[in-house]
This record gives sequence, C-alpha cells and structure tokens, in this order.
Amino acid sequence: MEITKDTKIADIFDKYGDISEIMIAFGMEGVSHNKLRNFLEKRITVKWAAKIHKTPLDEFLVLLNKAVAKKENQPLHE
Repeated sequence: MEITKDTKIADIFDKYGDISEIMIAFGMEGVSHNKLRNFLEKRITVKWAAKIHKTPLDEFLVLLNKAVAKKENQPLHE
C-alpha cells in the first residue's frame, strides 16, 4: 500500500497497526492518546494531519511509506 496525501490515518492503522512513533517524531503528540487518535484517525487524511501539525507533507509521506514498507517486509510471528 502506498501512502498518499489522501490516505486516511485509519487505513494506515488498520493495515499496519500502530505506527504512531513516526507521527510523534514529527511532533504530533496527540496521536499517542487513544481517545483523540480514535476520533481523528477515521476522519483525517495524511495531508490534513501534516497541515494541522505544521509538518512538511513530503517528508511525512516519505517516512510513512518507509515505515509501512518495513512492516510489509517483516516476517509474521506465529
């Protein structure tokens, strides 16, 4: 799955689990709080998350795509 500016945060979490450490690295501290994250992730796109937190969209997209690529290449644990 390629993450684009229009990808919903909920879709990322549904497919790849918790990658909030990437968002927190950009200063998006609110995503670590479950209630706020659960509310916002269903409605917000990557573009809006970057805009809200004044994060460079291009850099954010690169890191998100690297994080999901890493998760896709991890072997499944039994």
